[in-house]
Amino acid sequence: MTASPARLRVAPSPTGDPHVGTAYMSLFNLAYARATGGVFVLRIEDTDQARYVASSEQQIYDTLHWLGLDWSEGPDIGGPYAPYRQSERLDTYRPFVEQLIESGHAYHCWCSSERLAEVRAEQQASKASVTGYDRLCVGKTREERAALPGFSETPVVRMLIPDDAPLAFTDLIRGEVHAPHPDDQVILKADGFPTYHLAVVVDDHLMNITHVVRGEEWISSTPKHLLLYRWLGWEAPAFAHMPLLRNTDKSKISKRKNPAARLTWFLEQGYLPEALRNFLQLLAYPPVDEEHEVSTFDDFVANFEWTKVNTVGPIFDLKKLDWLNGHYIRSLAPEDLADRIVEFGVREGQWPSDASAADLDLLRRAVPLVQERLVLLSEALPKLAYLFTPDAELTIDADTLAQAGAEAATVVATAIEALSGLAEWSTQTIQDALRAALVDGLGIKPKFAFGPVRLAITGSKVSPPLFESMELLGRESGLARLELLRAVL
Repeated sequence: MTASPARLRVAPSPTGDPHVGTAYMSLFNLAYARATGGVFVLRIEDTDQARYVASSEQQIYDTLHWLGLDWSEGPDIGGPYAPYRQSERLDTYRPFVEQLIESGHAYHCWCSSERLAEVRAEQQASKASVTGYDRLCVGKTREERAALPGFSETPVVRMLIPDDAPLAFTDLIRGEVHAPHPDDQVILKADGFPTYHLAVVVDDHLMNITHVVRGEEWISSTPKHLLLYRWLGWEAPAFAHMPLLRNTDKSKISKRKNPAARLTWFLEQGYLPEALRNFLQLLAYPPVDEEHEVSTFDDFVANFEWTKVNTVGPIFDLKKLDWLNGHYIRSLAPEDLADRIVEFGVREGQWPSDASAADLDLLRRAVPLVQERLVLLSEALPKLAYLFTPDAELTIDADTLAQAGAEAATVVATAIEALSGLAEWSTQTIQDALRAALVDGLGIKPKFAFGPVRLAITGSKVSPPLFESMELLGRESGLARLELLRAVL
């Protein structure tokens, strides 16, 4: 039976470079929304003003669009439940805070940050079995609390967690889950901004979110959210808690420990969006066998089931991502790959935005020379740099030159003589002429016969196919570079 259309959301915080976890969660949220014919929503949770980074929100938009994880409603495009930025919804939260206070489910807390720190320190020192706020403010008026030490003029609002708080809930991935008993969570900060716990519940309800898909670190907070739904008289959404992404040492992947935790890092390195999507999918959704590791997003959507999600925290194995990226690069049409290399090169400063039509044409013809060897887009232009370097400015690898051997000068001179009289300058005629002159004529093995020629043409002993490179360079540049190396030798 097909599920009814679902409404799902991803709600990142603009506190720096977008985390790869944002893409990971977006992928699974969007997959289920598509699978049910539903809607995927982007909401910006910017209530943490102390950590807010102005440029981060645009980075979230740009990186998710780059990955093809597009939303139907959000701050940038609007929608029926606007605004989708929490800082623009402050008036929305206040009535619900007052409702919770009036019903006895929340209370004002005037404890200063210094007093709260002292309470935490005492609990840690005594190894108390119950930790958290000690409820000094419960049942007190402002005047009564002001008479006690550690008073702050501006209060926060806390939930009054009952002893019989619901600790078990059904998770779409994990089945029945038991969470620890929560403490009296702050739901409204002293600056008037709601905390995540209140805002997420209010926003999800008012935006008619039917399924909340988030990381497993939020399992312990779910009882608080279920209480808020109950107290406010709302039906709770379904919950699915995804396994956390982990480093190779099993620790949670973070931007402090792993550059790959930054979503922008994948653009900088030259990964393809379809490869990264496939990789993120595999982390928590194992294929039936190795033959199905390469999978399109459409295939993922068509076969999506929450029960197939692996709850074991997946290891972020970049070797697997590199393999996938190489596979997708080799699967592209050369023209498409060339366009992506140019786009990457312009963005990362490897390629001029005002490149000539001739250079663009040369790049497109050269791409097939390196396509089979590429793992990342970032490798392409450095491998082909010799094609776009003026002949006189080509750098010859010093170590290779020093090892060229006594016969190198003879090889280069013979190559010049053999190529100068060619009627047609093509890959095949170049190869035939050099093989006849150097291998057959001089009796030198191909490895040693073509090495000095490669050095002259590309500046290195390792390069894309030699004869194809010489055709692309043309007769004039090919012979000029051989003459330059002969002069050096």
